[in-house]
Amino acid sequence: MKKILIVDDVRLMRNIIRNTLLEDDTYTIFEANNGQDALESYKSNRPHLVTMDITMEKKNGVDAVRDILSFDRDAKIVMVSSLGQDKLMRECIQAGVKDFIIKPFSKQRIKETVTKVLCSN
Repeated sequence: MKKILIVDDVRLMRNIIRNTLLEDDTYTIFEANNGQDALESYKSNRPHLVTMDITMEKKNGVDAVRDILSFDRDAKIVMVSSLGQDKLMRECIQAGVKDFIIKPFSKQRIKETVTKVLCSN
């Protein structure tokens, strides 16, 4: 069973992503509401994939991506963020994220991206 860590400061967004992923497949889902908690959860749960928001308190998604990838350079991270953050999107891609999902998104986009990234080397 694949483990997924969903990181977003908005509970509703975490619920939407979790419920979407659980529609078709069985995953073990972990959640964090900021980048600091995401790093701690990543270290303790070792998920196969992380969905990461960018704008959060305590530690933003860009810093969390860097921290997770410095801990595990093979981590598979997908950014899920709003439009209008081009500079931050570029920083995330340079840091090593595998894909980007723009909010608002369709359920199909979440499912396809997660499947694609999980299946990639």
